[in-house]
Amino acid sequence: MSVYEDIAAILHPMPEPGAVDPEFHSDVRHDVDAARKETVLNLEAASDADAENNEPLLSAIAAAKWRRDLAEAEIRRLVAYGREFTRPRPYRLADLADASGMSISGVRTTYDHADVADVQHALGRKPREWRATTPDDPPDDGGTP
Repeated sequence: MSVYEDIAAILHPMPEPGAVDPEFHSDVRHDVDAARKETVLNLEAASDADAENNEPLLSAIAAAKWRRDLAEAEIRRLVAYGREFTRPRPYRLADLADASGMSISGVRTTYDHADVADVQHALGRKPREWRATTPDDPPDDGGTP
């Protein structure tokens, strides 16, 4: 096997025996095989275009990191939604912690003003209330800034 095929096999593993309903096993194997072939073609094309900057293993790792970063940002926005936009009450920290695989304190601190602003922009409405502050926020003393 080539390094491209090795990476494709790692990225798209065949299901373990019994993991898929036997009725669909052939279709799943076909889909995995197709995904592997597409990955091999993409890795080869990237390497052919610029072998120095597209080393296959490092490119695959960088792509996985990019997907992880996207997933983490998505989780932050969803947690922000659950805490700041749901009415009449926010979701419980414990429930969000279970769903996200974080600790309660991790859920409490995972999102910030930028994540809330992203959710606000996506929904077109303001959050229930924003309790957290950043060091550059003026104190809430009721006066004008």
